[in-house]
Amino acid sequence: MIEELLPESVVAVEAHADDPLWETPLYPAEEALVARAVAKRRREFAAVRGCARRAMEKLGVPPQAVVSGERGAPRWPDGIVGSMTHCDGYCAAALVRAADLVSLGIDAEPHGPLPEGVGPSVFLPAESVRLARMAARRPEVHWDRLLFSAKESVYKAWFPLTRKWLDFSEADITLHPDPEGAPGGTLSARLLVPGPLVGGERLQVFEGRWAVRNGVVATSVVVPHPAAAPADL
Repeated sequence: MIEELLPESVVAVEAHADDPLWETPLYPAEEALVARAVAKRRREFAAVRGCARRAMEKLGVPPQAVVSGERGAPRWPDGIVGSMTHCDGYCAAALVRAADLVSLGIDAEPHGPLPEGVGPSVFLPAESVRLARMAARRPEVHWDRLLFSAKESVYKAWFPLTRKWLDFSEADITLHPDPEGAPGGTLSARLLVPGPLVGGERLQVFEGRWAVRNGVVATSVVVPHPAAAPADL
């Protein structure tokens, strides 16, 4: 599912609950991060790193430990950018060479309503209005959970570029459903704070995709390199 939301240059690996990746052995540096964690947390931590290592192999990069850096962001091998996500029974990692993308973020959530009271604390008033309209048109989609996931993906793409926190209220996200087929579509996030500099230009809008499959909602955001300016003739 994650793979269909990303450009061809990105290597995505996912694992469902019955996948052997949930028993991935950890490197000592990773083991130290979850030494006191409960069993469920340890399995999710191991599975998503199993996905990341398999993606590294597909990119021709020696598999290695994935430890947490600033604000918990994963630290990738030199020349690689990526993102990871996990929820109940599902996890995924997406990696790409830095020469192909500036940044990316992925997120997966169980396809169900957000807990009561969460929405008002994370959604902008304009977003809440749009969610109500979408729910009236397509009630089979839990739009609140989808928007929450999109905000997570935006943050994951944002942080490596800025090394700054991005509050939920600092990105106004619009979801665009595809006209037909299984639930899915595109998303755009308008940053309400100064965006990162990419190729010397201030980037104020992030673009991505979303899908709902098999009880999971997934979102992605990719930040491409700026298009090269045409050469003078």
